[in-house]
Amino acid sequence: MKKGLLTVFSLLFILIPFSLHAREYSLDELFKIALERNEIIKIAEEDLYISEQGKDKARASLLPRLSAFGYHTRYSEEKRQDTFLLQPEHTNEWGLRLDQSLSLSGREITAYKIARKTIRKSRSDLNTVKEDYLLSVASAYFDVLQSKKALEIAIANEERLTKHRDAAETRLKVGEVTKTVLLRAQAELAGAQSDLIKAKNTLRLAKTILARTAGIIGDYDVKENQPEINPETSGQLSAGLDFLTRSCQLTIIDCLKERALTGRAEIKALVIQKKISEDEVKYARGLYWPNLSIEGVYFRQENEPSSSFGLNERIYGGLKLDFPFFEGGLRMAEVREAKAKLRQAKLSLADLKNTINVEVENSYLDLITESGILSKLQAEVEYAIDNYNSVSKQFKHGLADSIDVMDANTLLVTAERELANAKYNYQLSILRLKRATGVLLKTVTSEQ
Repeated sequence: MKKGLLTVFSLLFILIPFSLHAREYSLDELFKIALERNEIIKIAEEDLYISEQGKDKARASLLPRLSAFGYHTRYSEEKRQDTFLLQPEHTNEWGLRLDQSLSLSGREITAYKIARKTIRKSRSDLNTVKEDYLLSVASAYFDVLQSKKALEIAIANEERLTKHRDAAETRLKVGEVTKTVLLRAQAELAGAQSDLIKAKNTLRLAKTILARTAGIIGDYDVKENQPEINPETSGQLSAGLDFLTRSCQLTIIDCLKERALTGRAEIKALVIQKKISEDEVKYARGLYWPNLSIEGVYFRQENEPSSSFGLNERIYGGLKLDFPFFEGGLRMAEVREAKAKLRQAKLSLADLKNTINVEVENSYLDLITESGILSKLQAEVEYAIDNYNSVSKQFKHGLADSIDVMDANTLLVTAERELANAKYNYQLSILRLKRATGVLLKTVTSEQ
């Protein structure tokens, strides 16, 4: 019976298609999926499309409008005076009208320029959304890696404490230790098993968040990229970031700030917004200028019965100059409003530059900090492993007590967790510095 079940399970395992296995995603693949599927990015793309339609609408106001019209009028009765037709039975009137209305200040041209600049601003806003979301994906990705590493540490911790519990039971049977040592070992093992359950659920939650963030469907796993870690170059830029300061004669931090102020999409968007605000002031001032309307009409009239004395066809043109002298202060209020928006744009740009300078410096210092502690934590883990192995051997031979083993195990678990967190925080800090300097999207798209 058992052999038959084993045969069935073996056949099922062989026949299971490889495609049913969970697919593994690298960070670059997650970036690509997020850029293609994410709803927030698609919303920003629709904003860009709306801006493009706004340009078409603004251009339409620069072109003349051609329209057709037609009327049919039926009267109560036909009226004549002698042989002259005073009122026909019915009349058909139709024609074509070509008209154009423009402000003498050129407001329509200004509106068209504003629409074109709005498209450029929307592109910069789209790049901002993409870069922010790429960083969110990276953060969720490293959270999964940290959770996986935490689970591995929890499993190893449970195995070590299980061996220690078994060793305590063996020594208790031969009378080398008291029951208190066994109870302490069992309590520590129960705590490790509890940590293992938490680590499993934390990993499931991290994978759920990453799937939602990146737009992944179905079961999956992540694979770790080769980390850009060189602890010997503590205090220096990573090898993959030296292009940020290449051909720059300033200090590293000043080069990074200069790169950010010229490369950040938010800066580009606000610079364009300031120019748009300047054009909006011109547009509002154009209300003080008169409007000129030009009209050309082809008109045809057909009466039934017809009259030989009427004009059946007319072609004429006209000019109209319209200038409102009083509008209750509307024009003045709109000009003041446009000037206030211009001041806001200038202040927002200055504030953003200061904020970005702080963000760049914070990201750079964070990268240096994570790079500097990596070598120390790696050495700490190595020492903690050797310490635990030595103490556990001493405990087996009665040369160390249970407290020493617990302390050594706690030191090892803490060191492993700190090293894993520092390792992934270092890799994430590289991406944060790229985001702060405005090159994250470029590097991601160039690598795909």
